[in-house]
Amino acid sequence: MSSTRPIGPQRNEPSFDALSEALDEAAAAVQNLEPAARQQAEQLRHAVEALHGSGINAIVRKLRADPRGRELLFELADDPLVHLLFSMHHVIQPTPVTESLHALDKVRPYLRAHGGDVELIRIDGDTAFLRVNGTCNSRALTGVTLREVVKDALVGGVASIARVVMLAGEPPPTLIPLGPVRTRDGGWVTVGTTMELSRQQITALHLERADGAEADVVIISVGDQLIAYRDTCAHQGLPINVAQLDPATGTLTCPRHGFCYDAQSGSCLNAPDARLEQLPLRIDNGQVWIRIDR
Repeated sequence: MSSTRPIGPQRNEPSFDALSEALDEAAAAVQNLEPAARQQAEQLRHAVEALHGSGINAIVRKLRADPRGRELLFELADDPLVHLLFSMHHVIQPTPVTESLHALDKVRPYLRAHGGDVELIRIDGDTAFLRVNGTCNSRALTGVTLREVVKDALVGGVASIARVVMLAGEPPPTLIPLGPVRTRDGGWVTVGTTMELSRQQITALHLERADGAEADVVIISVGDQLIAYRDTCAHQGLPINVAQLDPATGTLTCPRHGFCYDAQSGSCLNAPDARLEQLPLRIDNGQVWIRIDR
């Protein structure tokens, strides 16, 4: 049996910025080498990257196989260094929405310092649509400087974005007041009519059965379908009712960390083993019922 044991992280580990700077310096030094030496250095780099990629993917496969591991995996993905490694080795497949959210986060302190802020509403093709929100006002974002900052952040930072459109005003409400719910045997709860629920893309509801069982749910209206999910993002368990639905692509994107889901199946597009919890939904004579199992 080998006596080698894994050791914990060392103290005084270099910061993410320090590591990035060191890598940039090393890459620049390699470019200044003689052609033969540069080729050998590139071969070594590719070999090390392949070794690291195989190891990282093996770890991720193990974590994904265990529910506890999946939760830890999502937490790890929020660490900038881990996220970079996951992206490099295709563990995380970044979407235009994810990349745009990261690009906006970089300029958000500047925008807020000048009384402005923006929210990513949706992405249609190569166009990003943004809306003024929070303490912002239309004047704060109509100045040439601030508009150019946002445009440069997205058009320059996200390869798939070529145009930025600013939308003024507050977003429409996603909650529909439906009054008290009614229940029947089998855990089914009536939540409204198809006409009511089809008027909004996302409807957030708190349901309660007669026996005390409760559930926060979202009903997604996409195409001619209504789909019910528990109001919980598969990433960190936060409510998903603030997500943005893109009818053109049939995707539902959580604005907090950019987790993107297929609105009809609930499967996550940038973390394939994650998914929204779908609830049984049935329609009787135009009345929509959802079953709460627990």
